Amino acid sequence: MAEVVHMIDSEVFLAFSTYATIVVLKMMLMSLMTSYFRLTKQVFSNLEDTSLVKTTEDRKKLVRVDSDVERVRRCHLNDLENIVPFVVIGLLYALTGPDLSTALLHFRVFVGSRFIHTVAYVMALPQPTRGLAFGVGLFTTFSMAYRVLTTALFL
Repeated sequence: MAEVVHMIDSEVFLAFSTYATIVVLKMMLMSLMTSYFRLTKQVFSNLEDTSLVKTTEDRKKLVRVDSDVERVRRCHLNDLENIVPFVVIGLLYALTGPDLSTALLHFRVFVGSRFIHTVAYVMALPQPTRGLAFGVGLFTTFSMAYRVLTTALFL
């Protein structure tokens, strides 16, 4: 039990907590960004979301698909698909007791890749910007997973 307490008090765990919080907050802000785009473009996904509009016919016109709203929504979905595994694997990685500089490199590269990915996605930057940012983040998570598996399973 003392080992677990020591690992949680370590600089690596504190660094992980910081960077995990940053990307989770970024992911949460993406839902606000989606809402902002929906409201400013008057595009809604459900009829009940248009309750402030008086006539049913006008309400039905607001339930449609907009490419800008979908772009932000897909970016948010991509965050969900990548940040959740980073948080889980990153926590396990931090508990394996890696060197602080190596852990910081993993955490910083992942966070940077997610911010670059978001800017590339929302601003529709040309490929391979978004693809490279995605790949770098994915590789970073796989690298941490490899450390967890080799430490835990003695692979």
